[in-house]
Amino acid sequence: MSTASDIHIRRLGPADAIAFRDLRLEALSTVPEAFGSSPEEESARPMDLVRSRLTNAGPDAVFGAFADNMLVGMAGFALSQGIKKRHKGLLWGVFVRAPWRERGTGEQLVRAVIDHALSRVLLLQASVVSSNAAARRIYHRLGFVAYGMEPRALRVGDTFHNEDLLMLDLEDR
Repeated sequence: MSTASDIHIRRLGPADAIAFRDLRLEALSTVPEAFGSSPEEESARPMDLVRSRLTNAGPDAVFGAFADNMLVGMAGFALSQGIKKRHKGLLWGVFVRAPWRERGTGEQLVRAVIDHALSRVLLLQASVVSSNAAARRIYHRLGFVAYGMEPRALRVGDTFHNEDLLMLDLEDR
């Protein structure tokens, strides 16, 4: 089994679309409370749209964690839209397959997004389901601070999940 030092992080491109979609569907199916999208919504997206999401043009980006050439984790960055919001970016879609958790993979992915965001925005925002203590520890360790909590942010079946709203000030980094 790979260790954190065996993990390679890189920006995904259109050629990674199938692996990305497969991993995203796995994420949405195995931890539905952690994502705003559903497997049904994601699988209905045309592959051309998935590929366009992974273009290397523009500020938006998705990073992948690879172990033995297999995509085992992902994390995305999206620039906020609108003139008055362009100073903010969003960390989204963080997921690591179970065998590679607790090995530093998630932290490496979030660091890749932070590094990418540094030259693009002043503030990086994220949300994490309140019950995900492991993810909250990673974000806290990397300097994110909570600025709110959205009650009942997501509904999975009959169960509601709260989300912690987080931000990382990049201005002084």
